[in-house]
Amino acid sequence: MNLANARILLTGGAGFLGRAVESLLRIRGAQEITVPRRRDYDLTREGDVERLYAQSRPDVVIHLAAEVGGIGANQANPGRYFFANMAMALHMIEQARVRGVAKFVQAGTICAYPKHTPVPFSEDRLWDGYPEETNAPYGVAKKAALVMLDGYRRQYGLKSSYLLPVNLYGPWDNFDPQTSHVIPALIRKCVEAAESHAGHLTCWGTGSASREFLFVEDAAAGIVRAAEVMDDPVPINLGTGQEITIRDLVHLIAKLTGFSGEIRWDSSKPDGQPRRCLDTRRARELLGWQAKVGFEDGLRRTIEWYRGNRSWRATHDPSRAA
Repeated sequence: MNLANARILLTGGAGFLGRAVESLLRIRGAQEITVPRRRDYDLTREGDVERLYAQSRPDVVIHLAAEVGGIGANQANPGRYFFANMAMALHMIEQARVRGVAKFVQAGTICAYPKHTPVPFSEDRLWDGYPEETNAPYGVAKKAALVMLDGYRRQYGLKSSYLLPVNLYGPWDNFDPQTSHVIPALIRKCVEAAESHAGHLTCWGTGSASREFLFVEDAAAGIVRAAEVMDDPVPINLGTGQEITIRDLVHLIAKLTGFSGEIRWDSSKPDGQPRRCLDTRRARELLGWQAKVGFEDGLRRTIEWYRGNRSWRATHDPSRAA
């Protein structure tokens, strides 16, 4: 599909991942891109979604908008995270059917995978059990969107794609300490500790859990490619296929930020899912896509951006951006 000639509705386009996707779409020649803002459209409300579709008249919808956060935010907002993400997907997909949209692209989450999925996570294992408890409401809501897209493809012919990005990081991430994910939270904590010459910092859990991380620009490339070539909502992992323990991650970020104090672990806090690492063969086979940005390079770029955007980072929480 030639996206340069399409009217594109990009939800979440004002947020972290959405900025990178919009930038790449414009590089590909797209000129008619609608990025709705939360102050104008509440995507959990059917009437607002109907109004958005009527005004933007999209050929392609890329649905990235989400309400999401780290372990603490998921524990504090299980009901809201389920409702908000389920309601947005429900209304967005239904209006795509009603309006005859040519392509619908849905960003899912690896939080949808079962808690004890064998590593590396294969898309064929997505339905083998219940997600890790701390983020299950969010993960189940996102996985339900996959079921809806599959049903709409089979009954109504709605063309769509469904991506499962691993944990993202990069410039314009959410660094709010109450809602941020692990890398921006650690960057902020280490930078502030280094600047204040703190003797120690405390991290959640034991550090034994492992995670995989994907630079935001690589994720954007996978999403745009799926919009171009996929017609069926086959779940597709987007990741690097490499994992790192949280303990090693903390030490790496401490080194890159110049923090040399003691690192303490609060084992009363949860570790979350024990391991996360993806099988990315399907992305290579179906999309011709693979990650390009090295992990340390991506971390340095993220740390540099954070240090250079103090006024923005202090007030902005893009996790709720529509």
